[in-house]
Amino acid sequence: MEKTLLLIKPDAMRAGNAGEIIHILEEADFALAAAKIFEMDNQLADRFYAEHLGKDFYPRLRQFMQSGRIMGLILQREDAISHLREIIGNTDSSQAAEGTIRNLFGDHEFITSNAVHASDCAASAQREISLIFPEINI
Repeated sequence: MEKTLLLIKPDAMRAGNAGEIIHILEEADFALAAAKIFEMDNQLADRFYAEHLGKDFYPRLRQFMQSGRIMGLILQREDAISHLREIIGNTDSSQAAEGTIRNLFGDHEFITSNAVHASDCAASAQREISLIFPEINI
């Protein structure tokens, strides 16, 4: 079983879409291994998005990720990372395939407000899970 991380971002949480997103994931045979609701502070944002520090868009991204509650989920199934990336769709929700999570719940005008974040590879999943769920050994 492969594990991966999904964050339901503040825009989707404010809109009350967490339940529908989790339902889609369960329908896609993901098992929910852990969940928590949290708020991202400066330190966590800078560690989580370390590869974006210094880029033009980073201050807006950090402000957005600190704008409300986030739900973190550890999901597991065979080929969890690649399957989840397929289900969530393109980072730009206006370009995401019909029926994907970002197409259904993202704000098509603002790329940052795309409803969810998902780990893009096994190394990222391990690093991101350890940041969001430091109490869990993976």
